[in-house]
Amino acid sequence: MRINKFIASNSSLSRRRADEAIISGRVEINGLLARPGDIIVDTDTVTLDSHVITPSVKTLMLILNKPVGYVVSRDGQGSQTVYDLLPNKFHNLNPVGRLDKDSSGLLLLTNDGNLANRLTHPSFTKAKIYQVELDRPLTSGDITKINNPGVDIGDKRLSKFIVTTNSRHSSNYQVVLTEGRNRQIRRTFEALGYKVIALHRIEFGPYKLGGLQSGKYQELK
Repeated sequence: MRINKFIASNSSLSRRRADEAIISGRVEINGLLARPGDIIVDTDTVTLDSHVITPSVKTLMLILNKPVGYVVSRDGQGSQTVYDLLPNKFHNLNPVGRLDKDSSGLLLLTNDGNLANRLTHPSFTKAKIYQVELDRPLTSGDITKINNPGVDIGDKRLSKFIVTTNSRHSSNYQVVLTEGRNRQIRRTFEALGYKVIALHRIEFGPYKLGGLQSGKYQELK
């Protein structure tokens, strides 16, 4: 197996990130610096930043309904983390993307770096669907602007996504996002003068939250 595939299959790195780690001298095979394209066998010992990479026995994927107030990190710096909601046997799993502390809903965790890369890399365009509550209704002009041409949030590109009205609640909306910029939804609405009261993810690519209760998880087969 190629070294970059081995690392991606048994860590949180994608193949591209694995290649970067190899080139920068962070990877060793049996105590010797690895090179891009190296082939490894079962008896080889591979280390990343001096830590042995143990081959995963089984690919695992969880859906967690993250509550507000939990940090998507192993170090909450005083806050509770999503790992506090999981048994120890799942603490080796890595989150696929992020939800900020004040957001809730569908969070994927896996030990498959390749799968995580396919779900998060911009070239694969995996749609994420959110339920959003604002402090006041959007104007029709702002809805049009968000959908196209987009909103300036200080990045190199305008932020745009599909936003539709929940007809039952005038300040509630559904957002379909295909990008993964940091706090993009919140920053977009804030740039237009709105405050996000609640942000809840219900879908990520082919995965749906369904009726999973807040704080609970489901192992995917």
